[in-house]
Amino acid sequence: MLEDGLREDELFRHLSSIKEKDRSYRKVLSSMCSIPHPVAVRAHNIFIESNLGDPGLFMGTASLEAELIERLGSLMSLPKACGYATSGGTESNIQALRIARENAGKKSPNVIIPKSAHFSFEKACDILSIEMRQAPSTEKYIVDTERMEDLIDGNTMGMVGVAGTTEYGTVDPIEHLSDIALDRDLFLHVDAAFGGLVLPFIKGSPPFDFRLDGVSSISVDPHKMGMSTIPCGCIMVRNPDFFRSTEVDTPYLTVKKECTLCGTRPGGPVAGALAVLDHLGRKGMIKVVERCMYNTRFLIRGMEELGHPVAVHPSVNVASFSCDENPDGWIVSRTRHGHMRTVCMPHITRETLEEFLKDVGEM
Repeated sequence: MLEDGLREDELFRHLSSIKEKDRSYRKVLSSMCSIPHPVAVRAHNIFIESNLGDPGLFMGTASLEAELIERLGSLMSLPKACGYATSGGTESNIQALRIARENAGKKSPNVIIPKSAHFSFEKACDILSIEMRQAPSTEKYIVDTERMEDLIDGNTMGMVGVAGTTEYGTVDPIEHLSDIALDRDLFLHVDAAFGGLVLPFIKGSPPFDFRLDGVSSISVDPHKMGMSTIPCGCIMVRNPDFFRSTEVDTPYLTVKKECTLCGTRPGGPVAGALAVLDHLGRKGMIKVVERCMYNTRFLIRGMEELGHPVAVHPSVNVASFSCDENPDGWIVSRTRHGHMRTVCMPHITRETLEEFLKDVGEM
C-alpha cells in the first residue's frame, strides 16, 4: 500500500542504502556486462524518455537506431544489414528462431544447436514449439560439425553457431556451418552476442559473419563489450524480407506494422551504444579489446603457474580453468563441466587480476 510521499533526500538515502547491497564490479570476474562508458551514460540520459516502440513520435531516436545497425552491420561485413535493437541476446535469439521457423514452413520444425549454446535457445524453443536438437562439442569445446550434420532431417528449419561461447570463449567453425547451410538450404543464425564486439577487432579472427554466404542472421550485444547501458542487444539479418514474417498490425501507433518482439523499447541504451562506438572509433575499440585479451592471457599464465590449467585457449576474453575452489570474496562462476569460469571485461585491471591470483595461491 502506498504511503505519503518521501522527501527527495529521504528517498535517495533509502535507495543508496539498497545500492550498497549490490556487488561492486571490482571483484566480479564472472559477468559479461561491465561498467558503462561515461559517454554511454550521458547519451542515455539525453534520450531517457524515448520509446522506439512508437518511432513516429521519436524520429530522432529511430534514426540513431538505424545508424547503430549500420555501424554493426559494417562490422559484420554487411553495411546494409536490416535489424533493430533488442533487450539483449535472449530476445535476439528468440527472434532469429522465430524468423527461421516462419520462413521454413515445416509442420514439426526442429533446430540444430551446439550443446555449448546459451540457455536462451532452450527458452526460444519452448516458446516457439520447436524441437531443439543439441550437437555435442569436441574436446576443444566447439561444436562437432559432423554430429551436427547427422541431426539434420526433413523437418530441420535451421542451425545455430556461436561466436564467443559463454562458458569457454570459443568460436564454432562458422565457415563450415555456412557451407552446410548453403548445401542443405537451411537458415543459419550466429549468436555473436559477446564475440561480435570482440572478434572484429582481433587480427586473424576466424570468419563468422555475413561475409559467409550461408549466414542468415547475427545477434550482437552492445551492452556487453560495447560498454553501453543496459539493455541493448541487436539482431541483424541478411535479407530484409525476413522481418515481414514477424510483422503484426499496430493500427493505433505512428507506424502501422511492427516486426519486433517487444512493444515498448527504450531509446536511451541505443543512443548510449552508438555514442560509445562513435566516440572510440575502430582504433579505440581495438585498444579496449587488446587490453581485455592481454588481461586474459595474463590470467591464464598466472593460473597455470599456480597449477590450474586453462580448459581451452579462448578466442575471446573468457577463460575457464581446472580449479575446484573459489577464493574468498571473489565472484566467479562454473561451467556445466565444472571449470572455474572468468571473464576479463573492460572494468578488470591487471592489478585486480594480481590480487585475484594472490588469493587463489593462498587457497
